[in-house]
Amino acid sequence: MKVNKAVFPVAGMGTRFLPATKANPKEMLPIVDKPLIQYAVEEAIAAGINELIFVTSSSKRAIEDHFDKNYEMETELEKRGDRELLGILRGILPEGVSSVYVRQPEALGLGHAVLCAKPVVGNEPFAVILADDLINEANNPCMNQMMEVFNDRQVSVIGVERIDPSMTHKYGIVKTAESAERLSKIIGIIEKPHPEVAPSNLAVVGRYLLTPDIFSFLEKTGRGAGGEIQLTDAIAMLLKEQDVLAYEFKGKRYDCGSKLGYLQATVEYALEHKELGEEFQEYLKTFICKAWLDTK
Repeated sequence: MKVNKAVFPVAGMGTRFLPATKANPKEMLPIVDKPLIQYAVEEAIAAGINELIFVTSSSKRAIEDHFDKNYEMETELEKRGDRELLGILRGILPEGVSSVYVRQPEALGLGHAVLCAKPVVGNEPFAVILADDLINEANNPCMNQMMEVFNDRQVSVIGVERIDPSMTHKYGIVKTAESAERLSKIIGIIEKPHPEVAPSNLAVVGRYLLTPDIFSFLEKTGRGAGGEIQLTDAIAMLLKEQDVLAYEFKGKRYDCGSKLGYLQATVEYALEHKELGEEFQEYLKTFICKAWLDTK
């Protein structure tokens, strides 16, 4: 089995970033000069995925517009002779990569969003990528790392990260058998357990490679934590019938669903930016020195 499709659940309201997300999708919030959703799409494409499935809502038209052509802007850039910007614009959705948009009629959780993509995914393995989780690993992007595992093992692979045990109530948490290098078999998974009952501190983050069998379990899954249909609950049923692997990815994850994580990503990506990295670093040094002196 080869993975050609990726599902991007982008129907959430982004209430933690209001009022910025009142009219602008949270996935379109920029990290320096690219929106979060574009980073997620670039990670999928780097892993060989060529069909992008966006599960959207009525307020997310900006995402469709972003990945569509803008003939007026392209024509203007051609007139100016700005080949660099024109190339950047045309490279947002590379040739050979297609996009499909599916509506999630109700906000019933991640599991429901993934189930909405079933008619497009069909009977194929697929990736699920959450744009909120921005993972920085330029040498070998996270999804490509997981794809290497999937191609070898041909079973579902879940991206995980070790977190502070006090934070387990914010994540899906896995229980695993003895692990090899970064890879272990999942023997249990639970959504947002309190720290005192969490089976480990291995948290599921926004990267999944799933076999199509997950859909039959999502169809049976009732509402779980938060009154939503949880993908975690369907995975718990899936692993009773087939192996599901936890993979501790290489790279740094930024939780851009939180304001602090978003700001951390913005600062650190700006420091790495080829055009403004050095200038921004000098600004930060000056700012920090001044702030330190002001406290004296």
